[in-house]
Amino acid sequence: MPEQSILVLDPASSDHHAEHEALRARGPASRVDVLGVTAWSISDPQLLKQLLNSPQVSKDARAHWPDFAETVPTWPLALWVAVNNMFTAYGDDHRRLRRMVAPAFSSRRVQAMRPAVEGIVDSLLDALASRPAGESVDLREHLAYPLPIAVIGRLMGVPDSRRESFRSLVDNVFSTTLTAEQAAANAASLYEALDRLIAAKRAEPEPGDDMTSLLIAARDEEGDGSGFTDAELRDTLLLMISAGYETTVNVIDQAVTALLTDAQHLAHLRAGRADWNDVVEETLRHEPAVKHLPLRFAITDIPLPDGRRIAKGEAILASYGAANRHPDWHGPTADRFDATRLSKEHLAFGHGVHFCLGAPLARLEVTTALRALFERFPEIELAAPVAELRPLPSLISNGHRSLPVRLRP
Repeated sequence: MPEQSILVLDPASSDHHAEHEALRARGPASRVDVLGVTAWSISDPQLLKQLLNSPQVSKDARAHWPDFAETVPTWPLALWVAVNNMFTAYGDDHRRLRRMVAPAFSSRRVQAMRPAVEGIVDSLLDALASRPAGESVDLREHLAYPLPIAVIGRLMGVPDSRRESFRSLVDNVFSTTLTAEQAAANAASLYEALDRLIAAKRAEPEPGDDMTSLLIAARDEEGDGSGFTDAELRDTLLLMISAGYETTVNVIDQAVTALLTDAQHLAHLRAGRADWNDVVEETLRHEPAVKHLPLRFAITDIPLPDGRRIAKGEAILASYGAANRHPDWHGPTADRFDATRLSKEHLAFGHGVHFCLGAPLARLEVTTALRALFERFPEIELAAPVAELRPLPSLISNGHRSLPVRLRP
């Protein structure tokens, strides 16, 4: 097969749907430029699932990416491959780190958080209800943002006074329009904030029952080498705070946008042809919170269905947004939002050993927020044409810069 040109992905993601269509048109795998790094974008869902579940593919850049040392100092997305946590771990290290984090997201613990999630949502909606009728309000700012910040803050034991500072720092982690210098400065500020949180928790006279305290205890008490290193502890907190916040914001944002774009969607809900779980799963398929997830690496040469191969050491980009709408998976209507769709399959939370541990909590938050919002404000409408909603400047994060709505006529 003739060698394809390299497709340069738009760092600002100004038209990600067109870009995803172009990726699918180039075949199951396509060479792309990710802010100066060449990678294989995988947009075919079957091939992507195969690679995500393959022991021939690693997320450990230090061990399996020959370009790591040369690239990381000047790459704006260095943090995505340089952290030391289960996100970038491979094999036994991944299993060890995931085992220590998994209890925070057990079914019992998530269900125990339901009353707290409902209380936070009710409080946020009470504040929205106090606004004058007909006023435009940014729902991303006043519901989609504060809910997951409050939930992950409570889970991790982040004091209220520190949550806003984490928010701006995490937003910058997902931005793909920062320079390498700006990204490095943001990472340094984020680590300073994490160090202050760890120090504050260690200084408490009695350990708390929040996840930060539990992870610190696991670091301090494990004597057989199976616990966290200092770097792993800090980067695990980074992962849980960032992944537990930004992605949930986007799902709430995209679900509300879809429901208010076509009255038929709400009609399906009100007639019982779909429920809120259907809406959440279709949103995750139709507009996943993460469009592309950097990066994975080939441990050996990997043959592709079209006769090409991913060479050992080459980078792989999981293109969830393109794969989720692939017509070979969801037919000719794959680009259409349809909560009554029979197939609920998607890759929004990943696949295989790195499947997102926080998926049950994210689903709880989004379902609770949507149900309560539309019950409280049945006449809610967009306050701007959907074509005027500006996307986040990120090839990773999939949401809008703002979501203006009117809650009442």
